[in-house]
Parts: sequence; C-alpha cells; structure tokens
Amino acid sequence: MREPFRVLVVCTGNLHRSPLAERLLTSRLASAWDRFRVSSAGTDAVNDAPMDPVAVALLTERGGDAAGAAARSLTAGLVSGAALVLGAATEHREAAVRLCPVHGLGRAFTLREFARLLHEDDAAGLTDPAERAEALTKGAAARRGVGGGGSWDDDLADPYGASEQEARACAARITEAVERIAAAVLG
Repeated sequence: MREPFRVLVVCTGNLHRSPLAERLLTSRLASAWDRFRVSSAGTDAVNDAPMDPVAVALLTERGGDAAGAAARSLTAGLVSGAALVLGAATEHREAAVRLCPVHGLGRAFTLREFARLLHEDDAAGLTDPAERAEALTKGAAARRGVGGGGSWDDDLADPYGASEQEARACAARITEAVERIAAAVLG
C-alpha cells in the first residue's frame, strides 16, 4: 500500500483557521481515512496551545471533532513531509515556501486558491482518492497565475478575537473550500 497523501494546513497561531480547516477536511475525507493524513501548524504558534473555543464551537456545528487539537509551530520538516500545503492566507503559503522552497513551491497554495483552481478533469480516470489528490495538486499548480480570481478573495482574514459574525463568515468560507476539495478528491 502507498503512503498516505499528507496535507498540511497553515495559519498564524494554529488556533482557529488552520485547525478548523484541518479537522473539517479530516471529517470530509473520513471515507478514505487510510489514504490521507491531515495536520496543521502555525507560523507564530505557541506549541500545545489549545484550539480557540470559538473555533471549537464552529467546528462542532459543522460535524468536526476538536479532540486533541493543540497548536504547533510550522517547520521545514512539516512542509517537506506534505504532498499539499494549504495556507489560510498568502503569507502562510509564502512562509511554507520560504522554509522549503524546492518542495513547497509546487505544493503550497492558500486553501481557497486551491479550491478555486481545482478541475476534476485533472483526475479523470483515477479512482484512488490519494492518486486523485496528487493529480489535482499538479493540475492546480499548472493553472496558478492563469485566469481570474485575485489573492484578496483567496485570503481568509484572521477571526481570532473578532466578532462572532466575522468568525462565522470565516468558518463558512473555510467550509466551502474544504467541501469543494473533498468532493474533488473523493470523486
């Protein structure tokens, strides 16, 4: 059996956006649990800090599980071990690439950028979800910088400490991207 396809989600503190996306993606890919490993990290994380309670509540509402979620710092090893890196914002994608340029360049996107660049045709004929994810990643990398969609729309504003309305809006944008990604990966 092949190694699982590893996805790393990155934000700043690894308290809200990245663990929310990580846990939602894990939940949505549950039918292929043995083919994926989804984790998260932060560019300025305090290791072992608990997930933001607002994010926990939003995750629970969306069917995810926050059990065991704890912040950790982004490292070059995490980036090099990932087949796909999804940043909450452009700054997070860029931080991953700076840590591991050769490996990160073709595999690092913002979460919403990756969802936007997905074309299911890239995985036509593939039934294994991990193989589909690999093909979708290559296709998205080839399309990067071509066509519409500005980075302003791809970035997720940090809802940590923001109003409930802002946190809900961010969670909705994360959920939308995660569901698009999971649907494409699972076929």
